[in-house]
Amino acid sequence: MLVRMSSEAPLDPDDRKIIILARSARARNSVPEGAAVRDETGRTYVAATVDLDSLKLSALQTAVAMAVAGGAQSLEAAALVTDAEEVSDSDRAAVRDLGGPDTPVLLAGPDGTLRASVTVG
Repeated sequence: MLVRMSSEAPLDPDDRKIIILARSARARNSVPEGAAVRDETGRTYVAATVDLDSLKLSALQTAVAMAVAGGAQSLEAAALVTDAEEVSDSDRAAVRDLGGPDTPVLLAGPDGTLRASVTVG
């Protein structure tokens, strides 16, 4: 489910934080995407796109993998900063696998502006 966000909609401070972290990862590593996820305890995991000859992961897949490796049991939210207009099916599946179908993915542009909130259902 895709929900377009208005510029006047207030954003929870914890959600704003993961967007800022995702944006920072993208900029710092000069990659197409940055992502961050927040687990059930409030810990955050930040990642960028991985593009090696032997391994290719989107930023959101990498952030979910880092959360799993860090012992997360679930996700509260995820953020993706990208030029893309939508969250890919594989990214939605990765978030759904750990967070469940109601986990929101906050889709933001490179400037950090929230464009949509997507549930992975």
